[in-house]
Amino acid sequence: MVGVVAAWLAVGLVRLAGAEDEPRAVLRRLNRAEYENTIRDLLGVQVDFSELLPRDTSAEGFDNVGEALHISSFLLDRYLEAAQQALDLAIANGPQPRLIRERYSLKQSHQVRSTRERVFQKSEDEDRVVMLSSSRWQAVSLTPFYPPDAGRYRFRISAEALRSDGKPVSYRVDAGLMLMTGKQHLVSYFDAVPGRPSLAEFVEYLEPRNTIRILPYGLAAAQTVHKIGADDYQGPGLAIDWIEVEGPLHDRWPPESHRRIFGDLEQSAAPTPGQRDRVEVVSSQPRADAERILRAFCRRAFRRTVSDTDVAPLLELVNAKLEEGRSFEQAVRTGLAAALVSPQFLYLNEPVGTIGPPSQATLVRPGGTIDDFALASRLSYFLWSSMPDEPLLELAEHGRLRNTAELRRQVERMLDDPKSSALVKNFVGQWLNLRDINFTQPSHLLYPEYDDMLQASLTLETELFFAEVLRHDLSVSNFVHSDFSMLNGRLARHYGVDGVEGWEFRRVALPEGSHRGGVLTMGSVLKVTANGTYTSPVVRGAFVLDRILGTPAPPPPENVAGLVPDTRGATTIREQLDKHRNDDACSVCHVEIDPPGFALESFDVLGGWREHYRLAGWRRDAKEVIKDGEKMRYYHGAAVDSTGELPDGRRFQSIDEFKQLLLADRERIARALASRLVTYATGAPVRQRDRPRLDALVARAKPSQYGLRSLIHEIVADELFQSK
Repeated sequence: MVGVVAAWLAVGLVRLAGAEDEPRAVLRRLNRAEYENTIRDLLGVQVDFSELLPRDTSAEGFDNVGEALHISSFLLDRYLEAAQQALDLAIANGPQPRLIRERYSLKQSHQVRSTRERVFQKSEDEDRVVMLSSSRWQAVSLTPFYPPDAGRYRFRISAEALRSDGKPVSYRVDAGLMLMTGKQHLVSYFDAVPGRPSLAEFVEYLEPRNTIRILPYGLAAAQTVHKIGADDYQGPGLAIDWIEVEGPLHDRWPPESHRRIFGDLEQSAAPTPGQRDRVEVVSSQPRADAERILRAFCRRAFRRTVSDTDVAPLLELVNAKLEEGRSFEQAVRTGLAAALVSPQFLYLNEPVGTIGPPSQATLVRPGGTIDDFALASRLSYFLWSSMPDEPLLELAEHGRLRNTAELRRQVERMLDDPKSSALVKNFVGQWLNLRDINFTQPSHLLYPEYDDMLQASLTLETELFFAEVLRHDLSVSNFVHSDFSMLNGRLARHYGVDGVEGWEFRRVALPEGSHRGGVLTMGSVLKVTANGTYTSPVVRGAFVLDRILGTPAPPPPENVAGLVPDTRGATTIREQLDKHRNDDACSVCHVEIDPPGFALESFDVLGGWREHYRLAGWRRDAKEVIKDGEKMRYYHGAAVDSTGELPDGRRFQSIDEFKQLLLADRERIARALASRLVTYATGAPVRQRDRPRLDALVARAKPSQYGLRSLIHEIVADELFQSK
């Protein structure tokens, strides 16, 4: 089947590309994130394809730019496998799984019953387990529970903080296969408050043999508790009273995913040797029902009205299977799978053509305005990274989506929808390189304060900050400097901000002298622009020029070696750069790159504030830290110098003064971000000839002080967005 589909794909791509008048946007396929989200919204099933589909190549900083999204026979084969996986999950071929509602105690876990290496405190409550340590091997899995069927399960955990000086005790929950070679992932952190049970609730998709695991945060090392004895230990603890499990969750049976395809068609017994209670969808008029199903499915899958030409090849496949003696459901599945590997599904078809309802359609020149269905898709993949929903498709069908007021209403509706979190995650993750947050691991000898909760918090702060600016249409200048951030207790402690406790994030007013505000001083950005040992003003300076100011530095000359900081502390990076700039081939670029990098030198590889460089080893004034039983020492080296001079002669003494210099040109900041947004929104880079239009839409956003939401409205309404 792959060979037939490959030939069909090749013909379809030629037809879809068509003859164009030098369009900005080339025909592009869905990237992996868009594919997953589209399968979710089309079929109603959530599937992680990260192990099946390869990571997409990026261009212009984004993995949805058409020129980098190629396809191959290997990838097509993977798409066919992915389609079969999705259909397996969507179509119900058995009776409704038995619903489980059980309450468990962690005392039932074999990890608690076998306490040779673990530390738990006795409790008067026979079900309560009091955990005293945050050492990794003190985590407890819910081994009494393993799901009998794959599906979504609701968990409720009752927990209480003990002896915590009135502060919450946080704990992390992981889910997955709890084996050394198993795959697990962080569900979230939760807070338990003192004095009363705190209830945490979440829903998680689990496979058979999966379960959850709990580990407190911020408690003592296991060795400390062992020395004192668990029952005599009077430090903080976390009490887990019980864990309730309910699932697999289904509102009805067959589930919604099945009904989206087959509607109310009846099922009949179709047993197999391995599944005696297996059922399949049956039809008394298979050809008519197959055509009806495929037409409805393809309208949503192809994201536009479908013609006989679109459906005919699929019907031929279905009819051929029926003639071979395959069952109705199996034949229809063949057609559905073929639709899911067709170019109309895998690619964003953006033809130019007509504007307005069919009865009043106006022909548009080649290379001009995309049609209403293409506009609906471009809008949904910009704001949701997924397919258009029914309101968008209906507006496109009736030619009303392009109406100025209607388009604005739809953008507002879509930004208020939870699916807009995809814009936050996918755009911010690539604009600010947050996807690289785990690429480096800070040296545990130099930065013993780095821990799992800080790692999980860094990216969330930046994403939540972007979402807050978007929600309230705040000026994009907040990305350079703001008087607030989105913090939890761990980040607040990292930044030296008082009065914030627990895992929960909230908007926090930044105190005077915090040196924080804006994305440049967030730990996430500062971590991805450093390695695990030292910072580089060159890397950070180039980042600021490119991502914030929109003027990327040229690549370094091939014959010039890069700088390697002196980790002994004998020579500072600034002193090395002073010598480096004496080379005429380097000085021209470094006069632009170095100042922003110098301004950020007051922050270490974790984004912590520093006045001196940190060096590992022993000295009389070295600080000693014991973490998980390991002793680490570090001391302060040379003083940090964060002063600098911009190419135009303006000087700054600190990061705070540097940010104020950047804010003197807010239009430049807005233009740089708008260019990134247009590239992400259209899957095509902004070219030189697009600059006048970009400048015009940025100018229209000025009355809102360049509000982020207003900027998005201006982009969507502009020809750059609505044309090829």
